[in-house]
Amino acid sequence: MSELHKFLFDGLPVRGMIVRLTDAWQEILARRASNTGTGAYPAPVAELLGEMTAAATLMQANIKFNGALILQIFGDGPVKVAVAEVKPDLSLRATAKVLGEIPADAHLSEMVNAGGKGRCAITLDPKDKLPGQQPYQGVVPLADGEGRKLERLSEVLQHYMLQSEQLDTALVLAADDQVAAGLLIQRLPVKGEANLEGTGRGTGDPIHVDQIGHNEDYNRIAILASSLTREELLTLDVETILRRLFWEEKLLRFEPQAGMLGPHFACTCGRERVAQMIRGLGQEEAESILVERGDIEVGCDFCGKQYRFDAVDTAQLFTSPGDQQPASPVMQ
Repeated sequence: MSELHKFLFDGLPVRGMIVRLTDAWQEILARRASNTGTGAYPAPVAELLGEMTAAATLMQANIKFNGALILQIFGDGPVKVAVAEVKPDLSLRATAKVLGEIPADAHLSEMVNAGGKGRCAITLDPKDKLPGQQPYQGVVPLADGEGRKLERLSEVLQHYMLQSEQLDTALVLAADDQVAAGLLIQRLPVKGEANLEGTGRGTGDPIHVDQIGHNEDYNRIAILASSLTREELLTLDVETILRRLFWEEKLLRFEPQAGMLGPHFACTCGRERVAQMIRGLGQEEAESILVERGDIEVGCDFCGKQYRFDAVDTAQLFTSPGDQQPASPVMQ
């Protein structure tokens, strides 16, 4: 099952998380692959979308936000938009719209940022909105501070966290056709009166003791995290990863989250919702589609799953319960 692990570095202002999406990620890919209109994602697109889904799960779990966290990448390449959405219960879904050919070795800029117009947006959409309340959205370019195109999603998101949250963050992301995984290391704000005042406690102490990039403990741990390879992240279990990276550190571990308490796939589409849509077309329109095509086929724009209704299925949609033939009381 997909799983999420949280941990703290004892006595240090640093926290971490590891997510491994297995069944949830495979369901996303399977739905897309089974769609006769689109087919499977090209490998580079699947890798990008998997990394986005893992990253969105880490960010949602990190902020404990009562609403949906939506991570989007969009721009002027053949991948017009890629979206990963994670809700407070860690239910997740993801999709990408691809228009054009994707080379087998395509990188982020080639897929989304060909002309320099690519953007990354993170939206926090509250579950219970107040009247007039709008979702919060932060947007950054797919480039560093000097305008150089970024080729790794982890670099884009680290830049976002630095710009929007003023927090040092290290991310390692990876995905293939079986697993989407991520490791997040983040510096916690140094607390205390001196930090709030922006001054050191003693003569000669540096101003802004919480200055970004200058916490030695975080920097050391971030360097260790960055040594994790893509292959290790995809193939090693969490216990092995933590032992391999942080064997000299004292970790405080939380109970892993898995199953319905952990990351799991969920889309709001469903056969009944599609049935309601067909009823909304009206019986005459539905029957005309049957005459032309032989069945009614509707695909979810988000997850790609297709729902098919033949003539019998469609007739039942427009038959009131009282008109349906009662079932036999004799069990066969």
